[in-house]
Amino acid sequence: MYYKTSDQERITLGFGGHECNNGMHFCGLYETEEQRDEIALGFIRQGLIDNEHVLYAPAERSHENFFSTFSEKYPDEKILLHNNPHLTLNTVDELYYQDGVFSPKTMDRSLHSFYEASQKEETINIRATAEMIWSLERHLDMTLLMAYESRLNYFIPGKHWISICLYTLTRFGGQTIMKVLQTHPYTISKGGVITKNPYFVHPDEWLAENAPEYLN
Repeated sequence: MYYKTSDQERITLGFGGHECNNGMHFCGLYETEEQRDEIALGFIRQGLIDNEHVLYAPAERSHENFFSTFSEKYPDEKILLHNNPHLTLNTVDELYYQDGVFSPKTMDRSLHSFYEASQKEETINIRATAEMIWSLERHLDMTLLMAYESRLNYFIPGKHWISICLYTLTRFGGQTIMKVLQTHPYTISKGGVITKNPYFVHPDEWLAENAPEYLN
């Protein structure tokens, strides 16, 4: 199924037979590892097949577990993991705590630098996904995290970029999940079902109400 999410080029997501347009920011909601991997591994696999640049920051698994699980699930594509310059695996510290602290504005600069560097030699699509459970383990202020998520809705549209932020419903409480919904224009749920999110709030409005210091 094709979801027209922007006027940018059409992209195959890699799960559920879905396609959308570039420049999109999803939240992936799941309860089990199998549901998580249906979204994340399918998304990563498709990006590698399409010679896109994949950025993945696992938090619920080690890099070794990712390699072994991917190779078992997709044995014909496991060669795509090895010495692939288009695959970037980051730890939580490498992606979110480059300066030792988490900052939405620092993340803006870091992701912008990553994007600019990726486009120097050729136009290439970016697929980014991360398991957001690290924020609970680091006891991060959820308003700070959601300010980052909201600001992604300034950063991503118009770029050759698709992000899926993965949130487990078994660990994040209902109030937090509601904030997650407010900061993502589309959701992916059990079975890889995609829904245009009626709870999404434009970042101008969300930041003004919840984190005005990050509005600009």
